[in-house]
Parts: sequence; C-alpha cells; structure tokens
Amino acid sequence: MPITIMGDKEFENVPSINSKALRINLNENIYGTFSEIGAGQETVRNFFRAGGASGTIAKAMSAYDKDFSDAIYGVENDRRYVTEARLKKMLSHETGLIEERISRDKHPNKLFFTYANTVATIDFAKKYKGHGWVGVRYQVEPGEDYNEILLHIRFHENDARHQQNTLGILGVNLIYGAYYKYDNPKKLLRYLYDHIDKDQIEIDTINFSGPRFENVDNRLMSLQLVKNGMTEAVMFGPDGNNVLPAKILYKKNILALRGSFRPVTKVNMDMYERSKEMFLKESKVSEENTEIIFEITLSNLRAEGEIDERDFMDRAELLCSLGQTVMISNFQEYFKVVEYFSRYSKQRMGLTMGVQNLIDVFDEKYYRHLSGGILEAFGKLFFKDLKVYLYPLKNPETGEITTSESLKVHPRMKELYKFFKYNGRVEDIKDYNPEIMDVYSREVLKMISEGEEGWESMLPERTTAMIKEKNLFHYKENKEKAKTEEV
Repeated sequence: MPITIMGDKEFENVPSINSKALRINLNENIYGTFSEIGAGQETVRNFFRAGGASGTIAKAMSAYDKDFSDAIYGVENDRRYVTEARLKKMLSHETGLIEERISRDKHPNKLFFTYANTVATIDFAKKYKGHGWVGVRYQVEPGEDYNEILLHIRFHENDARHQQNTLGILGVNLIYGAYYKYDNPKKLLRYLYDHIDKDQIEIDTINFSGPRFENVDNRLMSLQLVKNGMTEAVMFGPDGNNVLPAKILYKKNILALRGSFRPVTKVNMDMYERSKEMFLKESKVSEENTEIIFEITLSNLRAEGEIDERDFMDRAELLCSLGQTVMISNFQEYFKVVEYFSRYSKQRMGLTMGVQNLIDVFDEKYYRHLSGGILEAFGKLFFKDLKVYLYPLKNPETGEITTSESLKVHPRMKELYKFFKYNGRVEDIKDYNPEIMDVYSREVLKMISEGEEGWESMLPERTTAMIKEKNLFHYKENKEKAKTEEV
C-alpha cells in the first residue's frame, strides 16, 4: 500500500509520453505502420525511444519527395498534399499493405493500426505558422472493421523544431487514446493535450467513425473542442458532418448571421433571405463564391447555465435541415468574428443583425479589456469591405419601427456611429415582412416546451415539421416522460 502524508490531495496521474509509448510497445498484439510527411518522423521516434518497438512497428516511412509521394498514394486533383483527402489515401494505402503482408493465419490476435500525418510546419519567413492533418485507423478486436479518428491541427509555436516535438507528443496521445480511451470520446479529446499547452497547437476539426464510435455525434465532439478551449470556432455542414473552416471560407465572400436559433423562426429566415439578396448585389460578389454562416456563440449556449447538449443538438438539427452551414464559436464580440474570417479570406464580408445587436456593438463596456478601447475594436470590425445589414425593430407597445436612421446609441458614440452610417457601412434591410415582426424565438420556445398551441405559424414549415417529427424542444414533456420511465 503506497505511503500517504497528512495533507496529500487526490490528483490524476498523467502518464508520461514515454510510458504511453512503452505500454503500446509491450502489448504483443498492437501492430502497425507509421507514415509521416512534413515534420519528420516525430511520432514514431517516441516509440523507438521507449523500447520494445520491434513488436509494434511494422514500418515507418516519410515520402517527402512529391514524386515519390504521388507514386505511392496517387496524385490529388488539386495538387495539394496537406489535405484530408491525402491523409485518407495514406491511411487506406498503408492499412491495405499491412493486411496484405501480415498473415491472419499466422497472427490471429494482431490488432492492426495505421498512423499517418501530412503537415506543413512554419516557413522560414515565419509568415505562415503551419497546419496539418493527423489520423489513426485501428482495430480493438482482431478482424473487426476499422475505427478511425481524423483531426486537423494548426500550429501556434514560432519554431519548426518545437512544432515537430509537439506533433510527436500529439501523435502518441492520439494512438494511446485510440486504444485505451475509446470508450469515452470526450475524455479522449482532453487527453490529446497531455503534456501540451493549448497555446502550442489548435485542433479545429475532428471526426470519429467506425464500430467503436457508431453512437458518437461528431457535432457534439466539435462542441467539446470549443468548450475545452482547443479552438475558437468549429463548423459543420448541412449534412451534419464536421468541416474544416479553412476549406469552407478560403477566399470566399462571407455573410454571417448570429443568433440563438432556439428555434429558427420566420424572422431569422427573413433576415437571412433579405440580407442574402442585398449581399449578392454587391460588386465582386457572386453566389458561387459566397458562403453564408449561421453562428451560435458559446455564451449563447450557456445562456441558462451549463451547456445543454440536447438543446444544442436540437438547434443543430434544425439549421442543418434548412441547408445551412453552422459555426459554433467562443467569440462574444463581433470584431472577433470578423478577425477569424479574415484569416481565410480577404473578400467582401457582411454581418446581418437586428437593431438591438447594433446598439450593443456601440456600447463601450464591451471593449474595456482592449488597450485601444472601442476604436481598436471598430478598426478590426469595419475593416476593408465589411458591411452591416440591419433588420428593423418593432416596438410591441407603440408599433414604432426603429431603423438605422432612428436608432439611438450612447451620446459619446453618436458621431462614431454617424461616421460608419454615412460611409455606407450600415445598410437597412427595407424589403422585410412586417407581418412577422412580433415573432420572438424565446416566446416560441416557451410555447413549445409548455405544450401550448399556435407556435406553428411562427416558424418555417420545414422547422415546424421537424420539431413535431423529432419532438425537439419539448423539454418539460421530455423530463416528465423520463421521470415516468424511471418509476
């Protein structure tokens, strides 16, 4: 029995990277290949150093030369090498080879795996920090279908050697987690950062698949990335699959709508449709080169305390069913959203918002943490070609309509607001539907959750059908049902 001293506290003992690699090596059944391109053989190096690697490593390789790489894995249509498609080809090719070359008759208990990465580290000019795709395809039982974990990383360190070392640690964490933490994907995510600080590397996309992850919803895994501070924003497409933000946003014109979408109302869709029409009329903007993003902030998800995953999934289901691309972010201020988009595109950008949101944008209290205050924030927000499309507000008591011409900001901000207004950075949405201006999502949600009637007419038909079909947002009813089932 270990000795304890008065005052000792319980803590989680995180295995060292060497211990993790050694545990894998000492398992006589875990056996596979490593294929690492772009940052040296940093992951497999840890397994070689741990000892006993001959029973684990079938092959380790780095096809650095592009012609060699193309000869092995094939030529990509876009001629790029640091892509998800390339990673998948690497995993498929190497898995096929190990299945072909290692006899199941001779080794019936082997658990095959293939680890691969294709990355670009920081350039000599230190202009581009670098990024990469990392993945593992593996078995937990002999002969079972393969499980797969794929993730995209962005480097934040300013030295190539540091990036290589961090990548090697991440690779060991991934392989170790794949085998020993697969039963709890949320914990597996956190363990990826064992012995790594979050300011060293960012994981902005992750996807689980295979028999061990058949009940995993990758949208929830995306939410965990933001919630755990592993990235600032994640995206998923209309099909519900996680997508790489850079792939969606690169060199695109971007129109973003922020909201709770709890649920999506006719007002939300009117804002979307009207602002889209206006945005597409801007010069140099075409529908083919435009991406529209529905953004939900983490603070919005936490509006009523701890994040409710069921509530999140209900919103995600509805937005995806309407064919929308969804972004979950950790950005409270609009200027941070614009900064994030500007990483990937220098094209035109638009923000669709209501009157109250714009009034909040001109509130100084949100910028006290910035050395340059509100002027610094506005310098980032209204950079280049950004424009705000403003949806009017109807006073429920007087019926008065507030637009950009009549809204009131703090007296100290009045001249600043005029500057942006008269320079065409704020434009009213005029062709709106006045009959739906009394619809508020919080009231609709209350009606749905309490079983009241009449909410159907406030939502798009597709949204109404889905809520009824899948029993979404019926929290009160669902809780009572759960209690009954327990009894």
